Amino acid sequence: MKKHLILIMVISTLLYSGCTKLDEEILDEAPPTGQSDKATAEGFIAPVYANLPAIFQHTNYFALQEISTDEAILPYRGGTDWGDNGIYIGMHTHSFFTTDNNIRSTWNLIFQGISRAVAALNTLPSLNDPSVKTFVAEARAMRAYYSMLSLDLYGVVFVKDDPNANSKILRGKDAVDYVIAEFLKAEPDLDAVPVTHGRLSKPAVWSLLARLYLNAAVYRNVYAANIAFANEDMDKVIEYCDKVLGSNQYQLSNDYFSIFNDNNNTNKEIIFAVDQRADLNGHNRMAYFSLSGDQFPLPEFPAANGTDGPGITPDYYRTWVNAYAPLDPSVDPRFHKQNLGIYTNPADSCVPADKFHINRGILRGQQYGLVKNANNTFIRCANGNMKVLPLYNVSRNRPTLPVIFTEKIDYTQAGSDYSSGYRVEKYEFSRKSVSGRNFGEANIVITRLADIYLMRAEAKLRKSNDAAGALADVNFVRASRNSTTPPPALTAMNLDLLFRERGFELYWEMVRRTDMIRFGKYEDTWTEKTNTDKQKRLFPIPQSAIDGASNIPGYLVQNPSY
Repeated sequence: MKKHLILIMVISTLLYSGCTKLDEEILDEAPPTGQSDKATAEGFIAPVYANLPAIFQHTNYFALQEISTDEAILPYRGGTDWGDNGIYIGMHTHSFFTTDNNIRSTWNLIFQGISRAVAALNTLPSLNDPSVKTFVAEARAMRAYYSMLSLDLYGVVFVKDDPNANSKILRGKDAVDYVIAEFLKAEPDLDAVPVTHGRLSKPAVWSLLARLYLNAAVYRNVYAANIAFANEDMDKVIEYCDKVLGSNQYQLSNDYFSIFNDNNNTNKEIIFAVDQRADLNGHNRMAYFSLSGDQFPLPEFPAANGTDGPGITPDYYRTWVNAYAPLDPSVDPRFHKQNLGIYTNPADSCVPADKFHINRGILRGQQYGLVKNANNTFIRCANGNMKVLPLYNVSRNRPTLPVIFTEKIDYTQAGSDYSSGYRVEKYEFSRKSVSGRNFGEANIVITRLADIYLMRAEAKLRKSNDAAGALADVNFVRASRNSTTPPPALTAMNLDLLFRERGFELYWEMVRRTDMIRFGKYEDTWTEKTNTDKQKRLFPIPQSAIDGASNIPGYLVQNPSY
């Protein structure tokens, strides 16, 4: 008799039974009486995707990919918030430890995802339903994607098909070849027209293959002083980017910030994303992480505020200033979107609740918004509209200190105050949430069409120094952002300018660390970071994983320098 695990499955560990322990709750070991094979198949494929929202939380993958770079910094706010045993200071300064919570949590979530994919691959083929063929391909491709993440972050890939066998550990070229082969094996049976961009499709796999080939030279020799990009890899980047473009299923958004709205499940620029629709238990962390504790984006929820989390570094901000001087960076519609009129018209201080939207993009200077009264409700105008006022650090027990975001942010007392650093509000607070924080609607972007053009531009430069072709791709993306006035066209293109452009287009989207390593900039100095050790390109394998595998001598070797 078949036995299937449904909803939340019992997952055999990816490693040997005495190694890394992945605990999961057992809800059931058999399908309800009369459950169809299709329902059972759906019960196996859903958990394969289910870890993505947790991986893409602010303290996991975001921290590793952004706070370790020149884009984001998270100081010990006011000496009371975000201390967390120094893990965010260590993340920014490249002083990583094998016991850091966010490094361990991200590792565990990735390998739980792989383990669920293995379970699905071992069960789905026994089911008799037309959907099974596609689900098997999705499970295989998701295993490849999780493996791609582990390769990028930790330099290792675990290969396991038989749940009862030990995993084989791959690094370098062998790991790259394996991930490519798995994507290619899955691709033929995936849907050509995506059901939703929350599931893997042919174009989604093509976008991931383009990203993989673009970084393949790094993954093969991650500590190299000079990365040797192979022409054949760049040909593959161009090939897969062309496949995505040739599918004619995607289009660049005129309104840049609509890509990150809370109803972006239908946005045609997104190729693959973390499905965060409310019924799938999404979260608003990408929206509230950087905001002040006295910014309340939703009139319906007086408890939904920011956390005074990371700000952008002055180094990153200056790339915008230097690119557009003597004009303000806001001439680029990707930099900022004003939604509250009070910023330019002080009289515009009464806004209907359903029209109240905080500004988006990079937030600077004095902040305005909703203010609570003694009854913990928002102050309203005489006509019942929401009163918009200058904000003060009331939630931090400093009611006379205005919320003025400053360019300066570092580890000094002044630079780590609650309002230090320009902030980022790229993702919109979900207006369909039931709490203001949980059940967020905004899908978190993994790949989108603009990156396809930018990856193709980079491949053209690296292969044959085709500056004209690269410039055309970059300017096509820039010109598409024309809901107001598009950013001015560039007149030249090289790798440094392309790196800068990726920073303008893709900031806060968790690609910065990977980009910096590929462009040879991860050992640079910025803000409080002076570490130039190339071996910090990879994070340490968590000590818990090393200890769990210690019963097999030499099985799981720690990365150098840890």
